[in-house]
Amino acid sequence: MLGFLKEPVVVTAKINVSLVALTVMGLISRLWGLCYPRAVVFDEVYYGQFVSLYMKRIFFVDDSGPPFGHMLLALGGYLGGFDGNFLWNRIGAEYSMNVPVWSLRLLPALAGALCVPLAYQILAELHFSHCAALGAALLILLENSLITQSRFMLLESILIFFILLAVLSYLKFYNLQKHSAFSGSWWFWLLLTGVACSCAVGVKYMGLFTYMLLLATAGLHFWHMIGDQNLSNVSLLCHFLARGLALIIIPMGLYLSFFYVHLALLYRSGPHDQIMTSAFQASLEGGLARITQGQPLEVAYGSQITLRNILGKPMQCWLHSHTNTYPIRYENGRGSSHQQQVTCYPFKDVNNWWIVKDPGMQQLVVSNPPRPVRHGHVVQLVHGITTRYLNTHDVAAPLSPHSQEVSCYIDYNISMPAQNLWRVEIVNRDSDTDVWKTILSEVRFVHVNTSAVLKASGLSGASLPEWGYRQLEVVGEKLSKGYHQSMVWNVEEHRYGKSQEQKEREVELHSPTQMDISKNLSFMAKFTELQWKILTLKNEDTEHKYSSSALDWITMDTNIAYWLHPTSGAQIHLLGNVATWASANAAALVYLCLSLWYLLRRRRKIYDIPEDAWQLWMSAGGICAGGWAVNYLPFFLMEKTLFLYHYLPAVTFQILLIPVVLQHLGDHLCRSVLLKSMFSALIVAWFSSVYFVYCTFSPVTYGQPALPLTELKALRWKDTWNILIRKQ
Repeated sequence: MLGFLKEPVVVTAKINVSLVALTVMGLISRLWGLCYPRAVVFDEVYYGQFVSLYMKRIFFVDDSGPPFGHMLLALGGYLGGFDGNFLWNRIGAEYSMNVPVWSLRLLPALAGALCVPLAYQILAELHFSHCAALGAALLILLENSLITQSRFMLLESILIFFILLAVLSYLKFYNLQKHSAFSGSWWFWLLLTGVACSCAVGVKYMGLFTYMLLLATAGLHFWHMIGDQNLSNVSLLCHFLARGLALIIIPMGLYLSFFYVHLALLYRSGPHDQIMTSAFQASLEGGLARITQGQPLEVAYGSQITLRNILGKPMQCWLHSHTNTYPIRYENGRGSSHQQQVTCYPFKDVNNWWIVKDPGMQQLVVSNPPRPVRHGHVVQLVHGITTRYLNTHDVAAPLSPHSQEVSCYIDYNISMPAQNLWRVEIVNRDSDTDVWKTILSEVRFVHVNTSAVLKASGLSGASLPEWGYRQLEVVGEKLSKGYHQSMVWNVEEHRYGKSQEQKEREVELHSPTQMDISKNLSFMAKFTELQWKILTLKNEDTEHKYSSSALDWITMDTNIAYWLHPTSGAQIHLLGNVATWASANAAALVYLCLSLWYLLRRRRKIYDIPEDAWQLWMSAGGICAGGWAVNYLPFFLMEKTLFLYHYLPAVTFQILLIPVVLQHLGDHLCRSVLLKSMFSALIVAWFSSVYFVYCTFSPVTYGQPALPLTELKALRWKDTWNILIRKQ
């Protein structure tokens, strides 16, 4: 029974020494002097704010993308014991001693270092030679721009790592397809492909480009499988379901999990939650939750409420009125109703309170038991302080003459009767009998007489003049096709009114209410709202000193100064290896021309290269040239401020294309021994130039040593480069 113990247990392993050496060199190149400079470098000023908010568990919204990349940066801070106390307000600011600089920069640096062995393995899985794979890895190793971007608290190196990991995993899965389908390793690499794609998208939405490329590649490969008569229908169905599970279902679930962790970590109210709905804000600890905790859930006749417009941008505001009236005549000569002003006020105020009244009854208190208001019910809204009714009529609004003026009705004993009936329409209802609920219900108020919809028009235009205290205009929108968020309101603060007398009611309006009814949002509701905000909330793009166009990237006519030492003149720039980038452009052009030439010749039944070489050429181009195209061309369609670092995922794929083209030229176009020898010599000379450029620009890649003025000027190889020269 224990016979196996008589012999020693022997474990044998194959170790690729080249791969180990490349990994070590990658780690050295990215981790060496990682704490230098101990100052805020370029976009660290941006991402550092989010790291601090994670440490303090304060909610935020970043419109640049999903939260996974931010969480990885925050993980570095957590592992380093960062307490979040640092003011991220200026590039170049010295880090205080409580900031673990090395820990914060560690994960991006590790991701950048691991891109080197990943490049080697991708070329090997594409069935290129060891020399080609080694060349690809060395080009990534010596690429100045990738080194710079991976040594700081930035996201691009993490994004590129997951992109390359997804490509490598898919290639390994595909290569196991013929001989080891549904084996353990087959499942591992297929699942890892989906996980890596989800992580790439979770870091930045740019990861979608490579994800779509791999989905298209998988679809093409499955299409070819359908034509394989050796595979049964059941086998094809299993292959289809496996790919659907691993490449679609699991990535979607993992993407949701990023937001789940993000929302679980950030449970405290902060400055960013004001753009969220009242329901979302009330789910956070502090802030609005302090006010709304324990409010009645169902709005009833007699309820005292505040109504917040759900658009929330450019600022949040509440339906408001005060004793002042509209001027008899506006500055442009148009007349008004001279009724009491109704506005949308961007601050909490006692004049934001309204009472929901049953038109058939006079009481302004909640009955016992309360009578809830439902979808389709007609109500009157009484202003809590002035007791005047919300009204609209066929009078032009002050700033929007094509819309109706909204006011609180004053009876001047003239031929303008009150029109103060409003129909409650719950936009997000589940059925036509839904009850109007505090915070959760999104409601439109439709004027019964004119069918106009209550709208905060001031959120998309100018504010009222001095007579309206610069508050935001509220109108009755007569032409309403569908609905806009500026027409939708929700109850934010709510109490059941108990005082029929006005003086007692005013005291009541100033005091908080306490009733214990929970209004917690589900995770999916919070995810949907946060995802929509990320996709639609865009900061105003302003011209930046180092912004550039997509055309500038190919020829590297631009750079970015990341950091400048305040005294020595040492500096760090995002600059690519000129020799590598020029070679990558040439390789892409050669690949395109050769592919077109081969296709034309093959159309004429002329086959210049063997079929297996043609398949290798096309598959490598689909990954490398395709990866470059899908990560580069979409930027021509984007209306956003662009920077050179946006090109780094694309140029990484383009660099991988260089050894593909070189090996193809050496194997199929250099037929004689002499030509092969000359070609090899040219490759050595070219690679020496790549290393020379790397060494030349290393001082502005690593920020040290500080160069004298003459050497800094000598680094300005292009007039468009902004090398910082201090005036003597």
